[in-house]
Amino acid sequence: MIQIRAERNGDQEAIRQINDAAFKGDNESRLVDAIRKSELFVPELSLVAETDGELIGHILFSIVHIQSGDVEIPTVALAPMAVVPEHQNKGVGSLLVEEGLKRAEDQGFKHVVVLGHPDFYPKFGFVRASTKGIEAPFPVPDEVFMAKEIKVGSLHQIIGKIVYPPAFDTVS
Repeated sequence: MIQIRAERNGDQEAIRQINDAAFKGDNESRLVDAIRKSELFVPELSLVAETDGELIGHILFSIVHIQSGDVEIPTVALAPMAVVPEHQNKGVGSLLVEEGLKRAEDQGFKHVVVLGHPDFYPKFGFVRASTKGIEAPFPVPDEVFMAKEIKVGSLHQIIGKIVYPPAFDTVS
């Protein structure tokens, strides 16, 4: 049975290994480490998937902002989400996303953005961010930069660009 729980002290090395294996490199694990050290880290939104005492997946939601004119509106970004290769395509990622969205709502967040696979995230209610008036801070294909209103209507009349914190500069 797979259990989704918050990251605990002592999980960090396993989380690094999950991200390195899933992404075949250390960019994402360096991103997680940098976010964890920043003021934008929300411990309740760093979740792991565990089965039989082994960590097999990780998801992180951290605070970013929508720059809308002179106003910065807090939101969360889902990045990264990783599952070890031998457990991919078995529903682990879906469990992580679903539980993460519930916990983001419990923390009071109204919306979330993700740069991700256009065939995966729409099943959780993500749509092209551009259709909600939200722009990526760098050039990416429109279909891979997505947003979800956790609270329906929460992006209504917000037009702006996502501002990622410096921690995201660790991923090249």
